[in-house]
Amino acid sequence: MSLRINDIAPDFTAETSQGTISFHDWIGSGWGVLFSHPKNFTPVCTTELGAMAGLQDEFAKRGVKVIGISVDPVESHERWKNDIRTATGYEVDYPLIGDKDLAVAKLYDMLPAGAGESSEGRTPADNATVRSVFVIGPDKKIKLILTYPMTTGRNFDEILRAIDSIQLTAKHQVATPANWKQGEDVIITAAVSNEDAIARFGSFDTVLPYLRKTKQPAA
Repeated sequence: MSLRINDIAPDFTAETSQGTISFHDWIGSGWGVLFSHPKNFTPVCTTELGAMAGLQDEFAKRGVKVIGISVDPVESHERWKNDIRTATGYEVDYPLIGDKDLAVAKLYDMLPAGAGESSEGRTPADNATVRSVFVIGPDKKIKLILTYPMTTGRNFDEILRAIDSIQLTAKHQVATPANWKQGEDVIITAAVSNEDAIARFGSFDTVLPYLRKTKQPAA
């Protein structure tokens, strides 16, 4: 069955570059990002893992833990880290899941059940759909899913921007407009009356009867 936003993120136990983890326990009471890769030693993914390493402090500021996954063994991940350092200048110190039996890729509906039971002999093209990002909240529910083609590197600034919006709108009855960035005006949701909006936000602008904007609430 396909995973959707607000589904519980499937739990699993797996070997990683930092030891065995139980996924829900690893996330703990905070937020998590699981991002997947079709195979080690591939060019786009090498740049992505380095980019994520360079932004890890930004994710940590938001209370977000990061974990990668590739359908290759953990021993291969350790060798790949050297290439990532050479190519990007960043050291990968977040865990990388080894999914050599494809169990997690199937659990997260990134590969079909009939994909086999081993990463051995599979090409990146065979695993092309293992190119997803899952943002998971403290309630262990999926808040965002992004899936990219193999030839398009992921924009991790956009993932941070989306997390800023998700965390803000989880706390306040607001939404964020197109291309919103931290600190910009937000939209008051329909569930908030005009009177309540004044009490909550102080003032707002009515652009359309169903579109009211106000300053971003304090965190």
